[in-house]
Amino acid sequence: MAPRLAVMIGGVKIISLNANGIRSAAKKGAFNWLAKQAADVVCLQETKAQEHQLDGHGCELPGYTSHYFDAQRPGYSGVAIFSRKPPDEVIRGFGVPEFDDEGRYIEARWGDLAVVSLYLPSGSAGPHRQESKFRFLEAFLPHLKKLKRSKRRYILCGDWNIAHKQIDLKNWRANQKNSGFLPEERAWLDTLLDEVGYVDAFREVNTLPEQYTWWSNRGQAWAKNVGWRIDYQIVSPSLAGTARSASIYKDERFSDHAPLTLEYRL
Repeated sequence: MAPRLAVMIGGVKIISLNANGIRSAAKKGAFNWLAKQAADVVCLQETKAQEHQLDGHGCELPGYTSHYFDAQRPGYSGVAIFSRKPPDEVIRGFGVPEFDDEGRYIEARWGDLAVVSLYLPSGSAGPHRQESKFRFLEAFLPHLKKLKRSKRRYILCGDWNIAHKQIDLKNWRANQKNSGFLPEERAWLDTLLDEVGYVDAFREVNTLPEQYTWWSNRGQAWAKNVGWRIDYQIVSPSLAGTARSASIYKDERFSDHAPLTLEYRL
């Protein structure tokens, strides 16, 4: 039986956004914009709030169900999924307490289709956070291999905090020793995409340079488009070739990340 999302519209539109604080993004108009997009699923990362703190902040999408996985630490991390059709099942965490306590993975399922909102650790705060990021990568790859072995089709959306190739960031030469573009991180993505077989859906339909989703708040990075592509929608091998369009929305700024929208024909 086909997933209910596909049955309803013949295709699926998914938006992913690192909100850098869901209440802050809402104040800047993110939910007003999202309400007009007619997406089937919206994945948010770095909500930086507990669900009970959201009342009165305009963080609702009329007509959508919402599911959160908050970090135990207040004001930190957190992921969420909004959907027009209620999921059959929602899974919070991928079974590793260190990272599940930080609210980094939530999965919603409709039939044999699953969408994940994912927030990988950043290593930019210092060596201790980079070590945490490496531990995440080591623990997460076996989980991704397990997902591939299942009969379910996956779309993994979110802030992966890694620019994969030179085309994916403006100043790649100067960042080769910086978190987010380290050889070990890029090699991990090589393994995921080239060996395990997952697909970077954005690059299936857009191979142009300067397609960035994150900009530093320092200097004039946004104005000069000195950015990084670190937000992805990565799909199961069985979904290769199903992406039909991809866009990065930059007309308004809700966060230091831009919304990433893909439409799939399933």
